[in-house]
Amino acid sequence: MNRYFFTSEAVCEGHPDKICDKISDYILDFALKQDKNSKMAVEVTIKDSFVLIYGEANTHANLDYKKLTLEVLRDIGYTEDFEVKVLVGSQSNEIHQAVMQDEVRAGDQGIMFGYACSDTKELMPLPILLANRLCYELSRVRKEEHIDFLNPDGKSQVTVEYEGDVPKRVDTIVMAVCHKENISEPELHDFVFKNIIKKVIPNHFLDDRTKILINTSGSFILGGPWADSGTTGRKIVSDSYGGMARVGGGCFSSKDPSKVDRSAAYYARYVAKNVVAHKMADQCEIQVAYAIGKSKPISLFIDTKHTNKVPIVEIYQYVENNFDFSVQNIIDELDLLKPIYYDLACYGHFGREDLILSWEKIKDSF
Repeated sequence: MNRYFFTSEAVCEGHPDKICDKISDYILDFALKQDKNSKMAVEVTIKDSFVLIYGEANTHANLDYKKLTLEVLRDIGYTEDFEVKVLVGSQSNEIHQAVMQDEVRAGDQGIMFGYACSDTKELMPLPILLANRLCYELSRVRKEEHIDFLNPDGKSQVTVEYEGDVPKRVDTIVMAVCHKENISEPELHDFVFKNIIKKVIPNHFLDDRTKILINTSGSFILGGPWADSGTTGRKIVSDSYGGMARVGGGCFSSKDPSKVDRSAAYYARYVAKNVVAHKMADQCEIQVAYAIGKSKPISLFIDTKHTNKVPIVEIYQYVENNFDFSVQNIIDELDLLKPIYYDLACYGHFGREDLILSWEKIKDSF
C-alpha cells in the first residue's frame, strides 16, 4: 500500500500573525453588531508594542479602533502598554456600487477552495485537526486553569503516517511553547506532554516510535510581537486544511461576507463536506471563481482525487441540484451577517468541535 508522511502546522492566539487576525475579526464583529451591512476590510500589523490598524470600512457602526485593539490584546494575555495607529479609509465607491445592487454581488475577483476527506469524523485532514487542537488546548489550559508559567505565543506541528490514504499513526509532534523563566525545560516538557499532548492525541495514534519534540531550540522566553512581527492573513494554510488541499488567493480574517475570499471558501467547504458525508467520495476538493460585481461564480471545478464512488457527473449534478453559489444565497443560507468571526480567527475555520458552524452541517437532501 502507498505509505507516506504528511505534516501540518498551527499557531496559538498569542502568535503575532494570529494577534492580527483576531483584532481584525473583533473589529468586524463589532461592526456587524451595530450594522449588519457593514463592508469591512480592516487589517492589522504588529511589531513590539506598536500596532497599525489600516484598510477600508463602509459602515454606520461607531468603531473605537484603539479600544477594540487593546481589548483583544488583553483577552489573549498581553498586559503591556501598546501604541495603536489607525489608518482606515472608506471603501472605494466603485467597489461599493458593484457589490450593492439588487442583491449582494462579489466584492472582488478571485479563486476559493473547499475540501473534505474521510480521515476523521469531522471530515478534516488529521494532521491539521490535531495541530490546531494542540494549540487550542495549550491556550485553554493557560487561561482557564491559570497556568502562570505559560506565555500566549506558541506553535504546533503534527506529522501523520498514512497507508493507502488512511491515517495510521502520529509519527512526530513538534511544539514550541513560550514560557516564563520560572520553569525548567524538563518540567515544561513533562507538563506539555501530560497535560496537552496526551489529552489531544488519541492513544491509538501514539506508539513507541512517535517522536515528541518540545522547544527544540532550548528555552522560549521572548515571544509574541517582541520576537517576530505579525500581519493579518499570513496563516491561511493553518486556517484551512494544513496544506492537504489547495488554498485560494486571499485570507479569511478582516473580511465581511461580501468578500468571497471568506464566504465562498466557507460554502465550498460546506459542499465538499456534503459530498464526502454522502459517501460519493473519500476526498472532495472544490474550486470556485468569481468576478467583481457578479453574483454567480464564473467557474466550478470538483476534484475527488480519484476517490469517487459514483461517476463524477453525478457529483456535479448533486451539487447543482442542492447548492447555490450565488453570493446572496451564500450569505443567507449560511447566515453570515452575524458577529461570529472572532472565535474563528484562531484554531481553524473548519472542523471545529468547540463551535457550531453553519458550513459544517450536513444537508438532508440528496
